[in-house]
Amino acid sequence: MEIPKIQKRYCPFCKKHTEHTVRRVSPKKVRGLLSHGQRIFKRKMKGFGSYPRTNPKGRSKPTKKLDLRYKCKECGKEHTVGKGFRVKKFEIKRKM
Repeated sequence: MEIPKIQKRYCPFCKKHTEHTVRRVSPKKVRGLLSHGQRIFKRKMKGFGSYPRTNPKGRSKPTKKLDLRYKCKECGKEHTVGKGFRVKKFEIKRKM
């Protein structure tokens, strides 16, 4: 999938259509040990000889979700559109 580096999009801060630059953001490190579900899971695993549920091995997704940030050229603020999407090949191309 190819996306142009400069796109004309709606800016929610300027409240009008302006030129935006696109950049891909790498996913941040997950703080999973602090989440409520992870604390329950740790309590369940405590003193347990084996895995409490069926093993989820091999059920991972084939691709990671893509996070795109759009930066407005007028106000300089960044925003995202949607929650991201899955794609195997992704390229930001420059305008010729």
